[in-house]
Amino acid sequence: MLSLFSLSLLGLPFVCHKSFFYSRRHIYYRSHINATVDMVSAAWYAGWHAEDFPLANVSWDKYTHMTYSFAVTVPSVHNVSLDGSDAEVLPKFVAAAHQNGVKALVSTGGWTGSRYFSSNVATEENRTAFVKTITQFATTYDLDGIDFDWEYPGNQGIGCNVISSNDTSNFLAFLQELRADSVGKNLILTAATPVTPWKGPDGNSLTDVSAFAKVLDWVAIMNYDVWGSWSSAVGPNAPLNDTCALPTDQQGSAVSALKAWTAAGMPAHQTVLGVASYGHSFHVDALDALECDDDSSVLAAFPAFNASQQPIGDKWDDPAGTDVCGQTTGPGGNFDFWGLIDAGFLFSNGSVASGIDYRFDECSQTAYVYNRTSEIMVSFDNADAFAAKGEFIKANNLRGFAMWEAGGDSGDILLDSIREASGFDDDDDC
Repeated sequence: MLSLFSLSLLGLPFVCHKSFFYSRRHIYYRSHINATVDMVSAAWYAGWHAEDFPLANVSWDKYTHMTYSFAVTVPSVHNVSLDGSDAEVLPKFVAAAHQNGVKALVSTGGWTGSRYFSSNVATEENRTAFVKTITQFATTYDLDGIDFDWEYPGNQGIGCNVISSNDTSNFLAFLQELRADSVGKNLILTAATPVTPWKGPDGNSLTDVSAFAKVLDWVAIMNYDVWGSWSSAVGPNAPLNDTCALPTDQQGSAVSALKAWTAAGMPAHQTVLGVASYGHSFHVDALDALECDDDSSVLAAFPAFNASQQPIGDKWDDPAGTDVCGQTTGPGGNFDFWGLIDAGFLFSNGSVASGIDYRFDECSQTAYVYNRTSEIMVSFDNADAFAAKGEFIKANNLRGFAMWEAGGDSGDILLDSIREASGFDDDDDC
């Protein structure tokens, strides 16, 4: 799966303790490099959740950018589709963002919406046509920018994407043409990326992405879905670090991702950390979930789970059914942060509810909860996990954060935590 680099950022040994993030050397580094770079406090807004999470509920004053999701690729290079994302909400989204001084972007692609990226940029003729499609789309909706969430160039995503070994080079050629366009040159252009650089024609991660850095304002590393129902054990959804875990439990993290992308030529100040306001659930037998420790029980690390009994998550979870590729799928098992509160895992203030077992993993800096009655375990990020990620952002000169998704939080518990730790304050002029 995802590669991991055992050496820390900037050549320093990474220690799995919060005190690491307050290193005087790292704070000095940031103050000299990032002083003139506008920080990003962003989230994706899922149009299909607008009824439950209306635009009026967005804490606009705490964001610099908001990205509407999704405009999906279609077989025709001359169009992108808002089907499934409530097209009627998009103009209202842009108006609300601009009224609050927030930059409005639209994300193109997504897990189910990336099927035709490859063909749309495969030839010079198609790239030129797709540039026109994107710029006209941005102009029509008065957008400030476009986020490209291609999952994934040169590497199959959902299972029925058009794919080519030349995807990544074609993507770069498209972005270069888009940036040279009279409209495109003024757009904020970003990309949501995996935790390792995109694949090259040989199937290996690129070792040089510096050309992308010249045409993108930033990349948002999607440091989530690292462990889930597809994994061999219960692991952290969004690990900050896993170099302190056993080699078999190292599937990728923010630490390894930043090291890989910066080593390939993407500057840290052009890197935004993608963070998750949701967690993955697993059915774990009590004998596997709990281990005895001095006459008490604690949650086990990386326990086995029963894949045939995938729990359903909260009301936003994807139910069992058939996906866009025609494949039968089970429930997603996702619990948003508010969903964990609704389901009784957490109190309304985000603390652990009575009768729920809890573990905070100091290595990955992520949380786990377990209900012994239902035998459901959830790996997720709480306020402490978001604070650790904010400290990591501040210490390592990152541009900021982007949360999937804005509506997944509850009372801004997560948002406030990461903003404070990242260095934002209430007096920031967004």
